[in-house]
Amino acid sequence: MSVRSIVIHGHFYQPPREDPWLDQIPVEASAAPFHDWNERIEHECYRAVVAARVHAPDGRIAQILNTLEGISFDFGPTLLEWLERKAPDTYAAVLQADRVSRERHAGHGNAIAMPYHHAILPLASRRDKVTEVRWGITDFRRRFGREPEGMWLPETAVDPETLDVLAAEGIRFTILAPHQVKEAPADGSPCLYRTLGGRSIALFVYDGPLSHDVAFGPLLTDAKQWAERLTAPGKRSLVGVATDGETYGHHHRFGEIALAWLLGELGSRPNVRVENFAAVLARRPPDREVKLVAPSSWSCTHGVERWRAECGCRMAERPTQQRWRAPLRQALDWLAGELHARFEREGAACFADPWAARDAHHPRDAGPPGRAGELLELERNALRMFTSCGWFFDDIAGLESVQVLKYAARAIELTGADAPRLEAGLLERLARAESNDPAAGTGRDLYVNRATRPAAARELLSAITALEHDQSARALAAVTDLVDRLEREGGGPIPFDVQTRFYRIRTAAPPERAAQLASLAWRLGFAKEEGH
Repeated sequence: MSVRSIVIHGHFYQPPREDPWLDQIPVEASAAPFHDWNERIEHECYRAVVAARVHAPDGRIAQILNTLEGISFDFGPTLLEWLERKAPDTYAAVLQADRVSRERHAGHGNAIAMPYHHAILPLASRRDKVTEVRWGITDFRRRFGREPEGMWLPETAVDPETLDVLAAEGIRFTILAPHQVKEAPADGSPCLYRTLGGRSIALFVYDGPLSHDVAFGPLLTDAKQWAERLTAPGKRSLVGVATDGETYGHHHRFGEIALAWLLGELGSRPNVRVENFAAVLARRPPDREVKLVAPSSWSCTHGVERWRAECGCRMAERPTQQRWRAPLRQALDWLAGELHARFEREGAACFADPWAARDAHHPRDAGPPGRAGELLELERNALRMFTSCGWFFDDIAGLESVQVLKYAARAIELTGADAPRLEAGLLERLARAESNDPAAGTGRDLYVNRATRPAAARELLSAITALEHDQSARALAAVTDLVDRLEREGGGPIPFDVQTRFYRIRTAAPPERAAQLASLAWRLGFAKEEGH
């Protein structure tokens, strides 16, 4: 009796939403009644897929199943970071699912890695590709306690250089759509790609029509039909399905229940093996060499134009223009070139090798003190301003596009004296990016009105920094005045970096100088200490 392998993959991801100054997610009204979209989707999807209900014939709960123990999956590193802080039970269940799957599949876990930011790698320089992949591997290793065997590419966007970078960093396989590979094996087996650098990597090609009908068609409302489609007679010895993980519960309410039932049904069939891609690869090394269709992705029929041009791909049925995509990409490409040049120049005085230092620095680790730490933070923002969601949707006035402009603003601020020149150059270029909403204006208007931090907040950070060397009555009064001004202008809570800088200055100061700062501590959000 022949046995068919079935692998179901879920790509779980949400764009980072934290304010780059406060490191907190602001209220997102469109996610109501939840605080923000991360919180809403965690409620609808992430907590559901790790605790999916399997119902008895009478409708009562027969079993609660962590479906991640039965499917291949990846989570964006920035999403895992949020889950670890805000939904620790869900986060723990994600890690546990990988541990359980390793026991089932001879050490091959269900989890695979992802580049740290959800950037379209074919549009990035090789140096930025390397950093994103290395950061993603480091994050995976820290969380899952092992080396990743595979890596999901954001939007499955691929080109020859991207695969060469993956292979060079020890990644053994990735997953692509049918239209991205020329003459893939008809039976679904992994195929072999040889890179221009003389390396090789395995490619798994998922079943396009079947994956489409899970994500956008009827199969999550008829799990029996889904099971029959997966096991229908044919040539395929491996059937792979790949969708966004949010399909299960967020895009389709109760989709996780259909998935849980399916896993149980397939597990009862003797001619089916439900496993992950790494386990398949260990048993069936690729022997057929293939060519890429590149650059290409799973969500744009025009290659990767969705992230740099008005290609026609959009979300809304109503007609909208996406002419703003090109000037937004051009503006941030120009800015990135300027930021990287400054990092390299200034970094030479801080690091033996600035680019090696960037690769070795995990984005969530505390950076070195002084200018070295600021330069690494500059680079983090220079990379995350290319998060793909900034171009994916229909208008530059959307949350996601404004978010990448916030990262640009934060990166510019960290350049110091060069900030006015860089901001002027960026604004000139953003003025060409017109919103579909006349009230929103252009990218320039959005940057000025929605992306930059209030001037009072920027000045407050400078005034706090000055306290390290000057704690005169005049310096203390300047801080108090700026806190008052921030409150009057509706600038939100005291910025995260202001509080952090103040705390470090105060704890490092001698007792008599620390006492002088006690009156400011309360205004900046710190608890009163005994005796003050």
